[in-house]
Amino acid sequence: MPKTLSEAIGEDHGRLNHAYEQLKKAPDLQSRVEWRNQLTWNLARHAVSEELTWYPAMEKWLGDEGTEMINHDRKQHQAVKNDLYKLQNLSPDDSQFDPLLERLITDLHEHIDHEKYEDLPKFEKVLPRAESEALARSFERTKMFTPTRSHPSAPDKPYFENFAVMLAAPIDKFADLFKSFPDESKL
Repeated sequence: MPKTLSEAIGEDHGRLNHAYEQLKKAPDLQSRVEWRNQLTWNLARHAVSEELTWYPAMEKWLGDEGTEMINHDRKQHQAVKNDLYKLQNLSPDDSQFDPLLERLITDLHEHIDHEKYEDLPKFEKVLPRAESEALARSFERTKMFTPTRSHPSAPDKPYFENFAVMLAAPIDKFADLFKSFPDESKL
């Protein structure tokens, strides 16, 4: 059976946690750089994909309540994007790296819990399963063309965000060619 939106987002949250855990226990600087890059890549794509697919659907299906939920979520996303922007350019051996990583993860987990226990249940309650499955597919597909680095000053509302994504993504993907990532077998 195809995944619902809650399942797709939940799996993505699991990938974010995995990258964080691997980064924390990485034995050397090179491994920490690889896992920092992986966390950045996963989180940047995840946030923008939610904003482009799920947020408009919440507004459509939940009306004013959905708009209020989105505004709260965008504020949480912005805090995470700001920290990720700093982290993605900081060497893991910098004394600021670990405290910044912990603040990022604390904010991220607060956001994940909010989505898991408040937003997603409320949203899925009004959404037909077929629509939830279609949104899950759209969420996954959208990650293929979103930026892979944090751009906190980019617009975060449709249609301006769509345009900014189209400009930033190719540049990020080109830069990724010169970055090191963990071996795929470790993902």
